[in-house]
Amino acid sequence: MLVLLGILVVVAGFVARINPLLVILAAAIVTGVCAAIAPGVSASALVQAGVATLTAFGDAFNDNRYFHVVWLILPVIGLLERAGLQERARMSIAKVRAASAGRLLIAYLILRQATSALGLTSLGGHPQMVRPLVAPMAEGAAEVEAGGTLPDPVRYRIRGMSAATDNIGLFFGEDIFIAIGSIILMVGFLEQAGIIVEPLQLSVWAIPTAIAAFLIHGARLLVFDRSIRKAISDARTETGQ
Repeated sequence: MLVLLGILVVVAGFVARINPLLVILAAAIVTGVCAAIAPGVSASALVQAGVATLTAFGDAFNDNRYFHVVWLILPVIGLLERAGLQERARMSIAKVRAASAGRLLIAYLILRQATSALGLTSLGGHPQMVRPLVAPMAEGAAEVEAGGTLPDPVRYRIRGMSAATDNIGLFFGEDIFIAIGSIILMVGFLEQAGIIVEPLQLSVWAIPTAIAAFLIHGARLLVFDRSIRKAISDARTETGQ
């Protein structure tokens, strides 16, 4: 029962708004020490249990250190945004007169599906691609068509559609790559049911689905372009511009 004190430490730490990393570390140490408590156990043994818990944390971090490299990109993106990345992206797309929010997102959908089909799923994503680049560029393209600032509801719709486009491109593109987790999961599930299927077969049959997803969402984006123009026109009419 004493090992459950770690949960109490977590609850108390979150209620007190203490740094979550420190709370989790303290809870782990408390749990490790309490697990070593037994009749006849000395204080030095409990200290060693706490040290052993910290050692386990260190070993786990060291063994999986390559998986943590990806998180280094987040502060880099933050610095780029602070330096004006979104503004530069918006200004760059504003120079392309033929661009529109829908056409830009169609191009990104092609790129996202193609790279996901090759297993490069980390090249896109909401924090590293949509928020700093895709959404600002789509907004910039819409501003060029509007000839001025976008109403907030229109701006939020563009951001939402940008995120949705990334999701659709990833979801229907990654299944073409035979080494993706979803393919392995389906192969294992079908094998348990007595159906033997090669991963390549599932990947090949994912191609028509990906093409259909592109055509359907591409059509949605073209309709989205027209709805954006109408929303901008209606907003101008309401404000008397």
